[in-house]
Amino acid sequence: MCKHRPACPTADSPDHEAAVVVAAHPEQGWSLLCNGALLFDDTGELLPDGRIVAPHRSLAAAAV
Repeated sequence: MCKHRPACPTADSPDHEAAVVVAAHPEQGWSLLCNGALLFDDTGELLPDGRIVAPHRSLAAAAV
């Protein structure tokens, strides 16, 4: 799916959040990455294979 050089990390990579944003809808709270992952403002994720990554905000950010 990614045509960038160097290629973005795949959705299975530990650093998959580093992929380029191809569509952003901040008013709805989500962004689509070029590797097919959906990132949500609450830091949750939906991967292309249907797996869900629970929100993973740091405790310091939650206290602000």
